[in-house]
This record gives sequence, C-alpha cells and structure tokens, in this order.
Amino acid sequence: MQQFKKVAFYTLGCKLNFSETSTIARNFEDEGFARVDFKDIPDVYVINTCSVTDNADKKCRGVVRRALRVNPEAFVVMIGCYAQLKPTEISEIPGVDLVLGANEKFNILAHLESLEKRNKPQVEAVKIKETKDFVPSFSMGDRTRSFLKIQDGCDYFCTFCTIPLARGKSRNASISETLVEAKKIAATDINEVVLTGVNIGDFGQEGNENFHQLIEELDKIEGVERFRISSIEPNLLSNEIITFVGQSKRFVPHFHIPLQSGSNKLLKAMRRKYLRELYADRVHAIKNLMPDACIGVDVIVGFPGETKEEFMKTVEFIKELDVAYLHVFTYSERANTTAKKMADAVPIHIRRERSRQLQILSEKKKRAFYESQLGTQHEALFESEDHSGFLHGFTENYVKVKVPFDPSLINQTVKVKLETIDSDGLVPAQLLEEVIVG
Repeated sequence: MQQFKKVAFYTLGCKLNFSETSTIARNFEDEGFARVDFKDIPDVYVINTCSVTDNADKKCRGVVRRALRVNPEAFVVMIGCYAQLKPTEISEIPGVDLVLGANEKFNILAHLESLEKRNKPQVEAVKIKETKDFVPSFSMGDRTRSFLKIQDGCDYFCTFCTIPLARGKSRNASISETLVEAKKIAATDINEVVLTGVNIGDFGQEGNENFHQLIEELDKIEGVERFRISSIEPNLLSNEIITFVGQSKRFVPHFHIPLQSGSNKLLKAMRRKYLRELYADRVHAIKNLMPDACIGVDVIVGFPGETKEEFMKTVEFIKELDVAYLHVFTYSERANTTAKKMADAVPIHIRRERSRQLQILSEKKKRAFYESQLGTQHEALFESEDHSGFLHGFTENYVKVKVPFDPSLINQTVKVKLETIDSDGLVPAQLLEEVIVG
C-alpha cells in the first residue's frame, strides 16, 4: 500500500453519496493517505458519481478534466451509481484509471497497490443483484451536522427510477449495529444527525425490526441534540412514527415526503405505492399534531402522459396542502426504465416551463410558512457565516435564520424569536437567552 500519498474526493448527487464518500475518506486516512482539497495536487482522485442528476456523463467528464488539469499524473477512480449503471461508458472517459461498481467501492484500497496511470482502465463491476452487503457510513467534516446512512437500495422499481439498478435491493444493518455508528457521531462535537438512505422507511424490510423501532432507540442516545429524518415515503410514514416525532426528545418536526405528482393517473403510471388521498392524509396528520412542522415535497414534472390537465391537478393539489417548500425535478429519460418506453412524451420546453411554475409555487409556499412562524420562539442551531457579517442557522422546524456574526455561537443552540423576513428570504432572529446546549 502506498504510504504518505495525498487523496482528494469529489461527490456528485445525494447526501447518501456524501456519507459514503466521508467513510471511504476515513478508510484512506487510516491507511496513511492525507486527505487534501481538490486543487492541492493529490496523487489520487476519487469521484463519487450520481445517475439521478441530468447529464451524468457530461458532469463526470468535466470533473475528470478539472482533476487532470491540477495533476495530469493523478490516479483517477470512479465510484458510485453511474459507475455501476454504465461502467464501460465511464471507463472511456479520458484519464480514468479505475471504475468500481457498487459491490467494490468500499474495497477501493485493495485495488490501489500501484498508483501509476494505466493505459487501459480497470473495471470492477458485477451485476447489481450480487450486491447484498450493507456498509454503514456517516459524514464528518461539517462541524454541525452529520449524515448517517441507515439503509441502502430499494425494492420499489418506480417506472422513472434507476436507483434499484444502481444500488440493489433494500438492506440495512440491525438496530444495534446502527446505534454503534450513531454513538460514534455522538462522541464528536456534532449536534445534528440526519438519517439518510434510499428508502429509509423500509428499514427492516418486513423483518423483526422496523424504522419506528430504530428511531425510538436513536432518541435515547446522549450527545446528539437533534435527529432529522431526511426523506420518507408517504406509505411508510405511519401514524406511530408521526406520533413519536411529535413527542420525541430529539427528533425534530421536519418531514420531507416525496409526492412526485398530484394526479392519481400519473402516480399509477409511475408505479408509486400510494394515491394523493393518502398523501394529503399524512400531511394533515402531521400538522394536526405539530402545527409548526415543516414539510418538504418532491415533485416530478413532465412525466410521460402529463397533459396540461394532469399537471394542473398537481398544482392545485399542492396549493391546498399545508407544506413549506418543493424540490422540483424535471423528468428526463433514463435507460433501462419502463417510463422511457411510454408514449405521450412531454416536449422539453413544456417540461421546463412547468418546472418554472412549480419553482414559483415553492417560493410562495416557503414565504407563507416563514410568515406563519413570525413572532414565535424556537431553538436555532447556528452553523455558518456569510460574507455580510451574519451567522446562519436553522430552527428545529427548518426555518433559516440569521443573527449578527458571533463566533461563540457557531455549533451552538440558542433560543430565538423570529422577527421579520428580509430581502434574501431569511429570518433575522432575536436572541432570547444564552446558549442552552453546547
């Protein structure tokens, strides 16, 4: 093994990728590598790819070109979802030396006996059905927050999605093993843990353990001030989970629930496991128990068969929901998905226009949610300074607040009163007392 070499990482895509990159980076450090920034002339670049974002190939090529401009002799490794889905295609990017699929990405160091540039890239990617192990991961480096991977893979096979092909079947560690990882985070100065995965509500997969039992145990961990649930399918967000969060010591009133469409016709075409009526019921259940809860929504626009009428069903449905913001995804065709073969494709320019309409609706929803919180008191965890001399943070219900910069408040939780909304859409907050948790 090469000792005293430098390695840099670049992560595309989701928070799950970030948690895995962080774990792989710690493995490198344990073997004597120094982790450096992208521009610090590293000997090895590890690029963690994504297949969900548009133009995956173009983005990967761009990152590789940037890496080789910094160090033309650097050893370039490609891992992640795109590396699993299209290993041959990604190996043809000039400058790539090693491509590792889902089954091999955590064994990366075993493939690095030599860091000499290779005339022909080495590709190690087996069929995804052979990928069955669960490798725990969590991110480090952000002083305030860590992303804890509790689950991987998905068994749902929605017609638009390649994730089951890139990450395999749904799987996880046991609750006791997951608690070991959470306690490692608790031993640091990190104050917030975000639970992440592909389909976290599927934790346990009908076995003897489930997601509700997991969060009950996580809630008992001393040393973590907040747990946040990243994203959970509406059909897996049970009344028991909602009730638990409502009375929890550490789980905050913030839910991100994928909707994808407000049209039952399209939900069926997408092969989603719920209808709009169930989604509305979940939102109502949350807001009845936690009126100040923040609810985020994923929406896809331009799915095949989305007529103007079906699109307006989504718009009107979201307008009626008591939600706080949208993550809007413009549909793009993916190889090996059922949706790509469907008729009635929506023209690209119409997809973009509908995306713009929903982005505007998202801003209105966010503004209305923030206005509903003015005059209320919350606990804000402060994390970063901007260039204008303010410190930013988030309340437990995900309102982004700011106060005049004070370094002693970084990574501290303070009780605040929300006052106004400024021109940047943030909420200047009044500090009500000294630090209450540190």
